[in-house]
Amino acid sequence: MPEYEKAMRPEDITRLFVERSNAGDAAGVAALYAEDAVLAYPPGERTVGREAIRTLWEKVLTDRPRFEPEQPLPTLVHGDIALTSTPPKDGAGARAQVVRRQADGSWLRVLDQPEFTPPTR
Repeated sequence: MPEYEKAMRPEDITRLFVERSNAGDAAGVAALYAEDAVLAYPPGERTVGREAIRTLWEKVLTDRPRFEPEQPLPTLVHGDIALTSTPPKDGAGARAQVVRRQADGSWLRVLDQPEFTPPTR
């Protein structure tokens, strides 16, 4: 795998995700995830493991979707675990990720819920 910039703060992952996705770099997106990460995508399903996440993003990025940066909400950090989140620009629901600090001080996603939708009444 190529050498990628590492997320040295939990909030860096969102920026790196947008940059790599917009560049069509599925391997670079997958490098933001721990080997044992779980991604709640496609909706209603789970994609487990970095390699499966890379394969999924290869398919998603085929159509060259454009991602816009979203302002992160305050990060909750406890030791080597952090909760990051962003409100989608379209106002639909929320996004949340659990990230874990690595031995070198960088951060990787371990749980990623990219789409929460408001409950219907």
